[in-house]
Amino acid sequence: MALDPQLLEILACPDTHHAPLDYDAQAQTLTCTECGRVFEVRDDVPVLLLDEARGGPADDARGGSSR
Repeated sequence: MALDPQLLEILACPDTHHAPLDYDAQAQTLTCTECGRVFEVRDDVPVLLLDEARGGPADDARGGSSR
């Protein structure tokens, strides 16, 4: 099941800039269009917690993610 298009229209990054999010249905992720954080979608529920996001400014300060 995919995320509801109306929900996708109102979702925003939980950081202070509240930028829109891009949805990748295949990867089941939402990516902030401003800071680049990647939020997982688990069981059709977006997990918009900054502490659980991948990428973004926090990873840049640590020298990037470990891939």
